[in-house]
Amino acid sequence: MEVTEGVRFDSLGLSESLMRAIEKKGYEVSTPIQAGAIPPMLEWRDITAKAPTGTGKTFAFGIPILEHIDSESSAVQAIILAPTRELALQITDELRDLSVFMEGVKVVCCYGGQPIAKQINALKRHPQIIVATPGRFSDHMKRRTIKVDAVKTIVLDEADRMLDMGFIHDVTRILDKIPNRKNLGLFSATISREVMDIAWVYQRDAAEITVRADEVNKPDIMQYSMDVAMNDKVNTMLKILEKEQYERAVVFCNTKGTVERVTKYLQMAGMEAECIHGDIPQTKRERVMKYFRDGKLRVFVATDVAARGIDVDDVDVVFNYDVPDENEYYIHRIGRTGRAKRRGVAYTFVSDYAAKVRLDEIAKQTRNSIEAIRFDTEGNLVSDKKG
Repeated sequence: MEVTEGVRFDSLGLSESLMRAIEKKGYEVSTPIQAGAIPPMLEWRDITAKAPTGTGKTFAFGIPILEHIDSESSAVQAIILAPTRELALQITDELRDLSVFMEGVKVVCCYGGQPIAKQINALKRHPQIIVATPGRFSDHMKRRTIKVDAVKTIVLDEADRMLDMGFIHDVTRILDKIPNRKNLGLFSATISREVMDIAWVYQRDAAEITVRADEVNKPDIMQYSMDVAMNDKVNTMLKILEKEQYERAVVFCNTKGTVERVTKYLQMAGMEAECIHGDIPQTKRERVMKYFRDGKLRVFVATDVAARGIDVDDVDVVFNYDVPDENEYYIHRIGRTGRAKRRGVAYTFVSDYAAKVRLDEIAKQTRNSIEAIRFDTEGNLVSDKKG
């Protein structure tokens, strides 16, 4: 079933406590993926949902999960698996926001890179919902620190990414240990061969929901390219930030070394900037992400590994300091802006001929329109017709 429109949340027959939480968040009308996924999940049906990144998938599975939770039971009743720590933490935050008026509902997040003893203590508080990365969830199952005999719902968020990252054995091991579940939700930007295999083996009579990246649901993102010398990229960024008065920016670089250098240059220029990449300790990564979500950082610099974990609705601008190596990376990078029906902006810096060829290829393959721009003599951004 293809869904193109949202519905009013008050038409879905939700409980008063959930409606209060949704209203507190300022939402009245759902996104299409929420309109398509919530009713069948409320009926305990398996679901395979394909929708672009940033279309509200967490609420689409979070709302029905919370409606089904027995808050008086201390057993684990729902498991949500996510490919990255950052995404797992983001899902946990959103579920806590949704359950703010639901007394007794507890959500715990488990992921690698954090001391397992800390998580074991959290699990002793008897959460009904666990959000986890597959590897760490498997560790807890082996240690018997999580009991899954009462689990009714499992959701794989960003299933394509999770299976692509090599978690398929962990995922199937977990699913095999929970044969009495009532429903399994697969939420994904693309339905890959691996996702189809999981659906074939573990789902029965699944509701299939598709939300196209059409003009309604596709993020509204103005995309620009600029010819910039390698040693002038930071100054160009600073100039654009000041000229356009962007409050919150994400900068993507291809390597950890470039991320570190760019962050230092921005800090030296007096900009509130921090970065994350694979070599930064998890505690610091979480702290930086929290600063950014809370609006305490103006610029956030990252490698592509962090792209999926950045789930903030009001990023004003994305800078591709380097042209990304993969077409998919470009989509995920610019998808950090233009969320929640806001208009976003993405600038890609091109410093040599190879980068220009690469960006032209990305534009062609992803069917994105990228306009070449430059500064005029007065420092204003104008179209560069030669581009």
